[in-house]
Amino acid sequence: MLWVGMLVPKIRMSIPISQDVVSPQGVIPCTDPATHESLGSIPIDAPDAVHAAVDRARAAHLQWKKTSLKERARVLRLLLNYTVQHKDDICRAVQRDSGKTRENALVGEIWPACEKFRWMIKNGPKHLKPEKMSSGLLVHKRARLEFHPLGVVAAIIPWNYPFQNVANPIIPALMAGNAVVLKPSEWVSWSSRQFIDGFRHVLSDAGYDPNLIQGVYGYGETGAALARAAVDTILFIGSVGNGRRVLEASAERIVPVVMELGGKDAFVVCDDADLEQAVHASLAGCFINAGQNCVAAERLLVHKDIYDAFEMRVGELVQAFRQGPGRDELADIGAIVTPVQLDLIQNAVDRALTQGARLVTGGKRVLSELGNYYQPTILADVTPDMDIANEEIFGPIMLLIRTEDDAHAITVANGVPYGLGSSVFSKDHARAQRIAQSLDAGMTAINDFGGITYMAQDLTFGGVKASGFGRMNGRDGLRSMCNVKAVMDDRFPIHKPNIIFPVKERDYGTFSGVIDLIYSSTWKDRLNALKRLLGL
Repeated sequence: MLWVGMLVPKIRMSIPISQDVVSPQGVIPCTDPATHESLGSIPIDAPDAVHAAVDRARAAHLQWKKTSLKERARVLRLLLNYTVQHKDDICRAVQRDSGKTRENALVGEIWPACEKFRWMIKNGPKHLKPEKMSSGLLVHKRARLEFHPLGVVAAIIPWNYPFQNVANPIIPALMAGNAVVLKPSEWVSWSSRQFIDGFRHVLSDAGYDPNLIQGVYGYGETGAALARAAVDTILFIGSVGNGRRVLEASAERIVPVVMELGGKDAFVVCDDADLEQAVHASLAGCFINAGQNCVAAERLLVHKDIYDAFEMRVGELVQAFRQGPGRDELADIGAIVTPVQLDLIQNAVDRALTQGARLVTGGKRVLSELGNYYQPTILADVTPDMDIANEEIFGPIMLLIRTEDDAHAITVANGVPYGLGSSVFSKDHARAQRIAQSLDAGMTAINDFGGITYMAQDLTFGGVKASGFGRMNGRDGLRSMCNVKAVMDDRFPIHKPNIIFPVKERDYGTFSGVIDLIYSSTWKDRLNALKRLLGL
């Protein structure tokens, strides 16, 4: 435990299930899922403490909103520098709190966060400058869109990427001139508090109120209090069920919400796909972060003519995976973050086998004496009507579904309530494009795992149907944290009243003629309208 105590000063620094456990001591017990070692505890923030945090954030926002876009980008650069300089410490904290491997902590957490910082520093000011728009028929006026801070952003975030999920809302919130209050999952409170405190120190060293960034910690009551607090927008990343609860809370004050919910992403493999390319992309889609991804490739829809070869190849590779903490030794698959999720995975696999799926490899817990581990698993002969083909698993499970042709693959792909990410593999570009355009999804990658779209920060991230609404990332994600204000002012210094009242006898005829002149579909009708106007 000495190492744990040394980590905090050195750094200074979910989806699915939120278990509403009440701690009798008023703390969150924190445990390393890879070793079951205790990491200590985090005090729970009661609703009054949550509301006080929001009040502090609003006070800090009053100064921050006056800063220039250039200054905000400078502060983000300081936060990026901090992340790069402390990446090893951050990775160790991520590993201890989430059980993921060292390489996944670096590539899956640090790299995407750094790229988001880089993109925002370069592009954020451009997308937040007033944007000239057409004034339409009002040629004597100028029109523009302005992007003003909303105030306080609430971010309720899950446990699958402890550092990335903290950085993800902070970056656009600060760039847009907002303060942000985060409620991390109780399962990763230990590391999340370190990351948030580290960013707060950077703000303080830069001369700004550290209350621009705050964390509140606890179970469901704490999250509910934040959703009902006097915030100006909410980013929620989590399960559909908890998303409904957040929506109900936000409706009390009519607060806008961006919902990034679950997925059951389709991974379509055509008969002309490059086998090795599709196989290795599927391994990434199914087993990165032990499958604990909202954009995991949860359903592999493989054409019947390539199905057997595909199954044989993935089976060969997955059986050779190494599993363990992945701290100093190499490991391909780490631990499952929560024991609750471990139970859900096992129950889903057992039901699938009962319903007729065939086990290729895996299918059980391992290393139980060490931590929360589940074997990387492949299930073949899965059919679209099985429970496991329709419910989000959030674990290291590959599902192989045989398809007859492209139309069948599209039907199966779109036959679930979700619509987050998707992937299509074919050497025929036009064919892949046709399939991609037919998929109900917020994101599609052709000849790559769909999750790769996250690394192109110009693109938005989000889904349709039960996968949520609103968008993170890119210009639209940044502007979702703004009051987008339409402004019209004078093009010329002509100060003449536009007299509407009192209504005159000829007004109706005049405006009727104007409408016909502008919008009639034939020149004859327009000419007649002009004659009527001249007569008036």
